[in-house]
Amino acid sequence: MVPITKPKTGVFRYLEDFKIGETIETEAFSLDRDMIVSFAEQYDPQDMHIDEELAKNTIFGELVGSGWQTLLITLKLILNSKRFGDTPLIGAGFKEVRFHHPMYPGDSLKVCAEIMDIRPSKNKADRGLLDIHVTTKTTTGTVLITQTWTLALPTKASVTATEASH
Repeated sequence: MVPITKPKTGVFRYLEDFKIGETIETEAFSLDRDMIVSFAEQYDPQDMHIDEELAKNTIFGELVGSGWQTLLITLKLILNSKRFGDTPLIGAGFKEVRFHHPMYPGDSLKVCAEIMDIRPSKNKADRGLLDIHVTTKTTTGTVLITQTWTLALPTKASVTATEASH
């Protein structure tokens, strides 16, 4: 794992820079009908996501956003929070993904996350793993999705290894 050499934010966070219990709260992101339909037409073309009339005949009874879109908005909000600086977020695993409530046109979403575990790699000194519990909810408090991400992050040893090779 080679660190980014020209940080955009001026900050590069390594595994050792994080603490268990550290939290992230993002800004809000608002979604309108057109954004929901446009995404769904391309990636999740089901009646409940693309047509108000047909959506009435689904278990939701109205137009709702795709869960996949909600997951991607979650990632965007975490990235935009800049809490990881310019450190790339490399997914090593996702588990316990639960869809609690649908996203509706006009909803404003935000993400709250907490670092649950930090551990070095068992066989690579230049990286380690960080587990983060992520909750996506509306700004009125309705929980939409909960999940746990395992991210591979560089360690400070990766800087030493990179410098030694140059």
